[in-house]
Amino acid sequence: MAGFRNILLEKKDNVAKITINRPPLNIVDIETLKELDKALNDVKRDESVSLLILTAAGDRAFSVGFDIKDHTPEKVDELIRRFHDVTLSLIDLDKPTIAVVDGLALGGGCELIATCDMVVASEKSEFGQPEIDVGVYPPVAVVLFPRLVGRMKALELILTGKRIGAKEAERIGLVNRVVPADRLEEEVDKLVSKLTEKSPIVLGLAKRALYRGLDMELKKALETVNDSYLGLLMHTEDALEGLKAFLEKKKPRWKGK
Repeated sequence: MAGFRNILLEKKDNVAKITINRPPLNIVDIETLKELDKALNDVKRDESVSLLILTAAGDRAFSVGFDIKDHTPEKVDELIRRFHDVTLSLIDLDKPTIAVVDGLALGGGCELIATCDMVVASEKSEFGQPEIDVGVYPPVAVVLFPRLVGRMKALELILTGKRIGAKEAERIGLVNRVVPADRLEEEVDKLVSKLTEKSPIVLGLAKRALYRGLDMELKKALETVNDSYLGLLMHTEDALEGLKAFLEKKKPRWKGK
């Protein structure tokens, strides 16, 4: 897609890939956030895309966070607002999102991967929220980390600003899979293959249902998800096709509707 300076947007075989293209550290500034949001809106509108990969150029860092030049009193309002827009776009996207990390994911970079649905990382990757060291805190991590890794581990990471390795990130639930760097692409391809063989509309409905129920009281969440299941999912052609194919012991033929 033309018009991008700081990112790349590619589409192939129903998969979109957004690459933060500011090596070696892939520092994110306001212009990069604008481009990310524009690309995410494009992916959202493209019905041929069923899955999104978010990655970064080079093998040193996914991203070490925000450009301090855009964190001044004159610019910080726009910076935080733009980042808020990007995080909500990732969460609201009715398509699975996979972050691919090979190197450092710090500050806003770590918050970006935490906003994705799944994370695959190389063994050399490191994660952390060092904002506390410069007298601020990471607003997205403050919201997401307790949901991902629990209250006490979230407080430890946010209040100490320490880095953790990929294996520790996997153990606490910040990362799904950790593999050697030379197997990273292969592992991502395996996960993509698993997801793209499913019905795209059902994947989107399942993701939406999970996020809707996440912050609700248990009984209300069950009622809401059940209503979505009966009122939306069971009216799709793909749900009926999948159940029929299972009974007939054949492979379903998804229509995406």
